[in-house]
Amino acid sequence: MRRRDPAPSERTWLMRFTVAERSIHHVTALLMLICLATAACLYLPLLSTLVGHRETLKTVHVWCGFALPVPIVLGLASRAFRADLSRLNRFAPHDWEWLKRRDRRAVQDGRGVIPVGKFNAGQKLNAAFTAGAILLMLGTGEIMTFPDPWGDRWRTGATFVHDWLFLIVVVVTAGHLWEAFRDRGALNAMLTGRVEPGWAARHHAGWADAWQRSRDAVRRSSGAGASSQVTATNADPDGGSGDDGTEFAQRRPDIY
Repeated sequence: MRRRDPAPSERTWLMRFTVAERSIHHVTALLMLICLATAACLYLPLLSTLVGHRETLKTVHVWCGFALPVPIVLGLASRAFRADLSRLNRFAPHDWEWLKRRDRRAVQDGRGVIPVGKFNAGQKLNAAFTAGAILLMLGTGEIMTFPDPWGDRWRTGATFVHDWLFLIVVVVTAGHLWEAFRDRGALNAMLTGRVEPGWAARHHAGWADAWQRSRDAVRRSSGAGASSQVTATNADPDGGSGDDGTEFAQRRPDIY
């Protein structure tokens, strides 16, 4: 006899990102894209001629540039965000394995062959690069915006670093967007905060295992089927602590 598929209300989501974390990401991404777009219009003669309004573009670029760290600093008030920063700041043995192996994305029996935690090594490196780029852009941008206290060597060096780092950030951002849009699960996680257990098992097997252990523990303690809420587990492969609130929640009937 064929087993009945679970009703929508019985299906489970894994809570991957909280509202605060998604807001930090979206605001930072928007500021970064504005900075890149205005920079292109300021530095490329063709775009500069087509768009015009050079002074307005410069003002928008400077203000958005100085505002880049603000969402991240404010986000430190979120316990979930701090927990994810801790995860991103740790390189575990499986991260080095993920970097070395060509079959890092291979799936066997519905699970990734490498027990990746909540973030893979590529995501951790991207986060580190983004944080460093923001700080470097902020420092060189400050010298370019307020040049009087600085000597010619400082101003020349700051302009050189700022311009070349802009090109590198464009390439990295394009790669980040490419990876995001080709993975509907990852994109859905950043838009809604939730992912399917199957996607988690394929892409973040270690994190999915931690969720399953937490879910099983709650079932054993309650003595009844699936719990409506499952608190985050500390058994994270990346060594991070649990987020605030719930990390794993039962899917609502109106979400598919």
